[in-house]
Amino acid sequence: MNKLKAVILNLKKTALPLFFMLLIFTANGQVTSQNNTVKQDTVPATQAVKDSLSPANIPADSLKPVVSQTDTIKKAPPKPITLEKNKKYVLGGISVVGNETISEQSILIFSGLSPGQRIKIPGDKLSSSIKRLWSSKLFSNVDVYVTQLDGDAIYLEINVRELDKVGTVRITGLKKSKIEDLEKEIEFQPGSMLTENLITTTENYIKDKYREKGYLKTKVTINTRKDTSLPNTQDALISIDRGNKIKIKNITFHGNTAFSDKKLKKTMKKTKEKGITRIFSPSKFVEDLYEEDLDMVVEMFQEKGFRDALILKDSISWNEDNTINLDIFMTQGDRYKFGTISFLGNTVFTDQQLQSILRIDKGVTYNGKALNERVYGDGTPESQDITNTYLDNGYLFSRVNAVETSAANNTIDLEIRIIEDEPATIRKVTVKGNDVTNDHVLYREIRTKPGDLFSKSEIVRSIRELGQLGFIDPENIVPDVQPNFADKTTDIEFSVSEKGSSQIELQGGYGGGTFVGTLGLSFNNFAVRNLFNFDEYKPVPRGDGQTVALRLQVSKFYRTYSLSFSEPWMGGKKPKGFNFSIYNSSQFGFDPFTNDVDKDQLLDIIGASVGLSQRLKWPDDFFTLSTSLNYQRYKLKNYTISSFDFDNGVSNNFNFAVNFGRSSAGPNPVFPSGGSQFNILLKLTPPYSLFDDRDYTDLPDEEKYKWIEFYKIVFTGKWYSPVVGKLVLMSNAELGFLGYYNDEIGAPPFERFYVGGDGMQQGRFDGRTTIALRGYPNSSLSSQTGGTIYNKVGFELRYPITLKPSASIYALSFLEGGNSWNEFEEYRPFTLKRSAGAGLRVFMPAFGLLGVDFGYGFDTIPGSNQISGWQTHFIIGQQF
Repeated sequence: MNKLKAVILNLKKTALPLFFMLLIFTANGQVTSQNNTVKQDTVPATQAVKDSLSPANIPADSLKPVVSQTDTIKKAPPKPITLEKNKKYVLGGISVVGNETISEQSILIFSGLSPGQRIKIPGDKLSSSIKRLWSSKLFSNVDVYVTQLDGDAIYLEINVRELDKVGTVRITGLKKSKIEDLEKEIEFQPGSMLTENLITTTENYIKDKYREKGYLKTKVTINTRKDTSLPNTQDALISIDRGNKIKIKNITFHGNTAFSDKKLKKTMKKTKEKGITRIFSPSKFVEDLYEEDLDMVVEMFQEKGFRDALILKDSISWNEDNTINLDIFMTQGDRYKFGTISFLGNTVFTDQQLQSILRIDKGVTYNGKALNERVYGDGTPESQDITNTYLDNGYLFSRVNAVETSAANNTIDLEIRIIEDEPATIRKVTVKGNDVTNDHVLYREIRTKPGDLFSKSEIVRSIRELGQLGFIDPENIVPDVQPNFADKTTDIEFSVSEKGSSQIELQGGYGGGTFVGTLGLSFNNFAVRNLFNFDEYKPVPRGDGQTVALRLQVSKFYRTYSLSFSEPWMGGKKPKGFNFSIYNSSQFGFDPFTNDVDKDQLLDIIGASVGLSQRLKWPDDFFTLSTSLNYQRYKLKNYTISSFDFDNGVSNNFNFAVNFGRSSAGPNPVFPSGGSQFNILLKLTPPYSLFDDRDYTDLPDEEKYKWIEFYKIVFTGKWYSPVVGKLVLMSNAELGFLGYYNDEIGAPPFERFYVGGDGMQQGRFDGRTTIALRGYPNSSLSSQTGGTIYNKVGFELRYPITLKPSASIYALSFLEGGNSWNEFEEYRPFTLKRSAGAGLRVFMPAFGLLGVDFGYGFDTIPGSNQISGWQTHFIIGQQF
């Protein structure tokens, strides 16, 4: 019995392994046999996708059949999935595998596939789906498999491998402040998808950044490592070695004989040799700026007649002290002069008219730059050239070309060939982008009207006028000229961007021993006609370009209230403005030694003003004429004014004002980059004392000043001149004089000039004119009662930091001088108090202009033996 059991046990040990080996062999034979029997009229799934997807970044085997497997004994797989060509299948279902952090739903949305769609395999829909998944830049691999085919229904599986994300980013090799700035600039941020392109782009950005600063040998290394605490995340270390700043030791020109190397080096504005005097333009090598400087060298030769001047090559060599040498090889050619200049094809303008625009005479030294600018323009709106002359007179389809016909004997003969074509008529003018401002407010400022001849200068003028409105962003006015060659017409569309026009005025300053605070509301695009239409309150009725302002100003010893309104187009048809204002000011007595206020001492001023303005057509339509009637009533109660002999009484000021001005500055009213502004103001009262025979010598002041009489003349002028790039020079000149009719009365105690400080009006309605002169305390350069004559000159360099609608910011430096005098006999126009300094201006639509100035007064303050020195001025709501 025991022997029988042993035999059976031995059989189990040998037979069972043989049985399993036979089973496996049989299964493998079945798979091989089945895989070798494929019908000829079907296409394997893998091959179908390979034929339809050609981009190199999509795997050729991105669609594969899946063989089912189990963890137990392997069974014979099902029949292989075969797909018919050009057959549309119904997408029965889609599954996603391989995703870890991106949801299955998101991947399906990216793919664009959904159950129920009819698709071909291969086909455009499937190809596009795979491309979309690749273009999402979320995956390092994308495969699509056919998992099941049930009649016309097909089931797919999207197999993805996600890209790693950037975890923490650490930068080394720079100062802490530089690292913080760089972290904000680069795209290599936590959460970004980690790709080779991101790494390469970041390295190049940092290298270029420091090469522009002269660090030519900057090295950047980005190392990454897996973050074991987070899936698909790699932390990064960015190591930066700027090396030393590379300076230029020598710049040497080869091949030039006409000009010295010193002159050529001076022509190069951004590429300079190192030197102890190089403060404002340090020596550094920046390739792009260097190329621009080489072009400027060639341009300088061409301006001097060397038409064929050319840079042949240039080279860089390194010195042992880590500096470089630049060797520039060039050929200058011969010097040319202009020969005969003739005009062909012109019928609208005579040869003499075109020659007066060209301004180039026979025999003068050839100047290629001047030729191009006077034929084709210099790129500025004010360019005076032949091409723009035709464009300004309707010839939109004209063509002007300067052609050299001969260069014999170093003399350039020219033909200015002109194809005039027919003048173009404006067919339609439209405006887009205005959501608040009504169309008619914009159309009335546009100078290009349907039916008019096309004019480029009128388009430029339209841009300026729209920008001057105050509620249209002048930096984002884009005219789109749409010519129609068939009927010689053109459409013009002005694209505008509105900006905030209402302001909350919070004005503050310290002067006269007290803090001055202002609170005001100003609505610069108001619509009075909708005042009682409460549906238009958003939060106030807007859109008609009118201005309403409410203002309250308070200090320790005075308070003022005012309301004003202005309508720039009264009646809506012509540029005739209307404005009025009413105001009240109460000033209290105070002790300058104790700074105590006594409200029983009062100067109360009530006033009103009504004015009209008219845009003129002569001398040109930049001129305006404004007139106004003004009345102020001054009531004194126990209030002492140094120029009065009475403390109680009433004085009246009824005057007529005429203002003649011209403004072509623009296009941005906050930061004008060209043009000018000037005004001449004449303000006068009736000569009451000349109408009676009274002797005013011995009259008390309450009778002498019951009706104030005077005449006042003020001139102000500002000129804006582009210097280089965005840098603008503002030049300023002012002169004011307060005169009187009767020597027995003299100058009135009101309407005086106060010079010095920030120039803020301080809310006093006594007619005073405050003149800013930074570097000195407020009103410190005038007597206590104010001057009767003053003059001022100033220069201000301005550079815009940003001119965005949300905030316009510019930096400035200034040099100015001015003074005031009590009598004309004392007037010394060249004895000025001088100052210099720098400042910053910020304009925000909601708050107006904000600024700060640091000024240094070089001269003494009247009544003091010490120079003024440094003064700080805070500017809110005031622009110089």
